[in-house]
Amino acid sequence: MTKKTSLGGKLYTALVFLFLYAPIAVLILFSFNSGKSTAVFEGFSLHWYEELFRDAATLTAFKNSLIIAVVSSIISTVMGTAAATAIFGYKNKLVKSSIMTVTNIPMMNPEIVTGIAMMLLFVFIGGLFGKTGTLGFTTLTIAHVTFELPYVILNVLPKLKQTDAHLSEAAQDLGCTPFQAFYKVVLPAIMPGIISGLMMAFTLSIDDFIISYFVSGTSSQTLPIRIFSMTKRRVTPDMYALSTLIFLAILVLLVVSNVVSSRGDKKNGKKGGAKK
Repeated sequence: MTKKTSLGGKLYTALVFLFLYAPIAVLILFSFNSGKSTAVFEGFSLHWYEELFRDAATLTAFKNSLIIAVVSSIISTVMGTAAATAIFGYKNKLVKSSIMTVTNIPMMNPEIVTGIAMMLLFVFIGGLFGKTGTLGFTTLTIAHVTFELPYVILNVLPKLKQTDAHLSEAAQDLGCTPFQAFYKVVLPAIMPGIISGLMMAFTLSIDDFIISYFVSGTSSQTLPIRIFSMTKRRVTPDMYALSTLIFLAILVLLVVSNVVSSRGDKKNGKKGGAKK
């Protein structure tokens, strides 16, 4: 019975992975298709990658997405780390749970509601100052920071809980200021969580379409919005090439994030074992 259950579990897992990754494998394969067909593989070629890098509009959209992702992920990581540290330091359980509830709202709220609400807010603020064309790079960055913050906080908080609460006090007893104790002792201990939060914020920013669509205006087109506009025409393999490059970039980021997290956990485990 156990062997049958184990075999059934493995078969089920294999089918799930096949269902999830077979479309991506087909997409990658057809990105190297020499012809225009999206159904028949006519031969291996890098033609569509060359076409992609000749597309000025797509490259501009990619540059915009990359800049916004880098800027917003750095800002949200700094703010999220500071917020997580403050939340962790609260002694009042009611206050802490209330703040965590508010923190979780951007994740639970439908993206279309968040996008429309932020668009109306930015337009309203622009109207107060008599400005037209408010939506653009700045509003995109603010919107991305807003929905990235909760993910950074939820990545950093568990690392703070795993850290010895007396480390900072010990550092201050040895002459460090509170800031020095946090920078030299606490920050290295929670660095795996910070890096994981940074990676997640970056990938969320690169991937976002709905919120970006409402707050981008006409001057700052991101890559997902560009891809959406491309799907209105006939789908060509240059979109497959673009999707393949995005998939590989995100895959590399996830691998780096997991490696950093696992190394951090091993270090914490060794320190814990040494203390025992």
